[in-house]
Amino acid sequence: MRTNPNHESAPIENEGGLLVLALLSLVAGAAAGLVGAAFRLALEWAERLRDALIIVAHRDNAYGFIFFVTLCGVATFLAAWMVRRFSLHASGSGIPHVEAVLHGLVPPAPFRLLAVKFLGGALAIGAGLALGREGPSVQMGAVIGHWFGWAWRRSWPDCRVLIAAGAGAGLATAFNAPIAGAAFVLEELVQKFEHRIAIAALASSATAIAVARMILGDTPDFDVGALHYPSAAQQPLFFILGGVAGLFAIVYNRALLATIAAAEGLKFAPVELRAGVIGAGVGALAWFAPAMVGGGDGITQRALMGAEIFSAAPMILLLRFALGHVSYSAGAPGGLFAPLLALGALFGWFFGAICQYLFPGADIQPQAFALVGMTALFTGVVRAPLTGIVLVTEMTANTIMLLPMLGACFAAMLAPTLLRDAPIYESLRTGTLRRERALQQNTKT
Repeated sequence: MRTNPNHESAPIENEGGLLVLALLSLVAGAAAGLVGAAFRLALEWAERLRDALIIVAHRDNAYGFIFFVTLCGVATFLAAWMVRRFSLHASGSGIPHVEAVLHGLVPPAPFRLLAVKFLGGALAIGAGLALGREGPSVQMGAVIGHWFGWAWRRSWPDCRVLIAAGAGAGLATAFNAPIAGAAFVLEELVQKFEHRIAIAALASSATAIAVARMILGDTPDFDVGALHYPSAAQQPLFFILGGVAGLFAIVYNRALLATIAAAEGLKFAPVELRAGVIGAGVGALAWFAPAMVGGGDGITQRALMGAEIFSAAPMILLLRFALGHVSYSAGAPGGLFAPLLALGALFGWFFGAICQYLFPGADIQPQAFALVGMTALFTGVVRAPLTGIVLVTEMTANTIMLLPMLGACFAAMLAPTLLRDAPIYESLRTGTLRRERALQQNTKT
């Protein structure tokens, strides 16, 4: 290790060591891409199975209803049981835990988390909980990166780099968005630009997507109809959309934390039982409205195509808002991004539809507001505007709305920051640290 002559305290990476780290990042990224692609396929299979079971169960009316609701409850029960029995760190998104590891607040998760996150996530999301695939993919990628560092006997600084790179590869695979994966690592996970992590994140995201696209294909996650560039008269509307989305984000964050606290306050009921009851309730909703459950990609796609019904949008928005919060409080593996993007798309579409009604001569496209709404609400909740803009751009293969996105994200980030509302993962990290302390106490006793 050489020393920078101008800043003696700042180490310069030995070229050979950096090359080894880069090569390990490439391999770890490919492994994370393989696991992430397999996870996406498992979720697609689980969703098709759920839809098929609903059709079959409807033939038996009441008995079919009881069977299906019980099945969803059991699946969620098992997911929560696996978390409590084998790896408490697998609960929820997993991103707060990865951040805590990278900041040196908690030790890395055990390698068995990989199996718990994969199977538990498939059970919970497959049962219809409004959870995202990205949380499990990020945490599984981090575990894979750590394993490669451990297997090759790298130092902790190198293992830390590989954990971050693997996490970025997981996000890239979850949304077919390689640049967003690298941006997420720097903007959200480590929250500063580190050259070694940047190199590793770019390498791992590149190979992750190369492997994943061989399995899943290379088409964007969402189709967007033809959009025209908004006129100058429309630009202020996107700033307003961003400001309202920022206020909505405050409500979202505080409601999520309150829901989690309420669920944890039910001390008389084991976490598996609470999860099972939530899973059964989601199963009942799926019986009557199968399009309303799950991660929400279908809702996002309809909003981006302008296929929503104006009168139904507020009800769907409220339903998905509540469903996402209750689902996350179950403690099963699953993330926030996908349901959050669905909420943002529907919220943006509804805002655009109102503007279209109020300004009939302005040639407003509500689906353009849906696309911008995804980035605005994401930014308001997570406070990672660069990741949000790049993520939605890659997922939709649309660059026309970049300037409106920029204005909306500015307003969406300004509002909660002025009102001193903490980013959601910063708040959730507190719960992660609390669980870590409880785990250490249980280990001592």
